[in-house]
Amino acid sequence: MKAELYDKTGKQAGTIEMPAVFSAHIREDIAQKYFEACKMQNRFWYSPHPEAGRRHSASGTISHRRHEWKGHYGKGISRVPRKAMWRRGTQFYWIATEVSSTRGGRSVHAPSGIRSPIKINKKESLIALNSAIAATANKAYLAKRYENISSINAPVAVESLPSKMKDFLSMIKSIFGDNAYSLVKTKAVRAGKVKNRGRRFKQNAGLLVVKAENEKQSFKGIDMRSVNELSISDLYPLGRITLYTASALKEMEAKK
Repeated sequence: MKAELYDKTGKQAGTIEMPAVFSAHIREDIAQKYFEACKMQNRFWYSPHPEAGRRHSASGTISHRRHEWKGHYGKGISRVPRKAMWRRGTQFYWIATEVSSTRGGRSVHAPSGIRSPIKINKKESLIALNSAIAATANKAYLAKRYENISSINAPVAVESLPSKMKDFLSMIKSIFGDNAYSLVKTKAVRAGKVKNRGRRFKQNAGLLVVKAENEKQSFKGIDMRSVNELSISDLYPLGRITLYTASALKEMEAKK
């Protein structure tokens, strides 16, 4: 497979032969499986303290027998565990504790903190990553993911990256045309009550730039990954618009 090659100003400089991974068979099912496995491995596992809500000086068995010391006979109260707040002779002031229906009691079905990640073998993970990389050069997957972008050029490679942000924006505008404005990551506040439900912001993925290990450029609003840092989370859902540098393609060819 060949791709269009551009210089750092965005002018076409010929074509370049892409590594064999871009012609790999796309297995969407294995890519989804690998993405879900990675998402579970990166999840922050949490749970309350094992003794949370169970550290009160409250008796678990409450007596309702007559003439029983600290008994509840004749009090008209339930048999839930209670701790005594004060005592006046044989009279006590109790507060229910320990059980889940009381203030400061234990949680009901709290997360246990036991980690059981989804397992996936090495061959499947390699197939998934190769499928995700091949999907960046597949126009059918690109059109499915970016419905509001037309006439997408893929795959695209550049000889080198400029050092300044304004030069980089000028380059991608020359390469992608009017679609360049949709390739810069934007962040906006959602409308309505959803702002109070943990989904305050909405954000697009933007353009992904895959560079070589020795290329140190970094631009605000653009995801930059070296070949060794590239993961399934950067490319999933399949068909992300990706810009490759010539040096990165050489590293990918050497890693096959």
